[in-house]
Amino acid sequence: MLFECTDALVTLASFEFERLVSFYTKFFNQKPEAIISNVYAEFQLPSLKLGIFKPKQTHYLEFEHSTKSKISLCLEVSNLEDAIAHLSVLGYPPPGKIITASHGREIYAYDPDGNRLILHQSSIYS
Repeated sequence: MLFECTDALVTLASFEFERLVSFYTKFFNQKPEAIISNVYAEFQLPSLKLGIFKPKQTHYLEFEHSTKSKISLCLEVSNLEDAIAHLSVLGYPPPGKIITASHGREIYAYDPDGNRLILHQSSIYS
């Protein structure tokens, strides 16, 4: 079963959210296109979206551990269930449950090297 990927972005986790957003605001010489105070900021660049987020308390250990990357490859999909089925066929089923967030539904998964993937279905597709 194939799924359709409609968009992609790279996100950075930061416990110093405001400091990192300030740096990228200055570095790109632009304000974030989307911002949720002290939670999430997104910069729209040519051919790239860069999101910065503050990890939820329940995920701190994952991001604090120095051997794990703080980068997540986020893939917006038109149908989350199809994407989960596709990962499962490849032998990489997501370890957790679907999370409902303010921006839609998502699930965390990992590639063969342990890099975090966030499969996201926008609320406009739900």
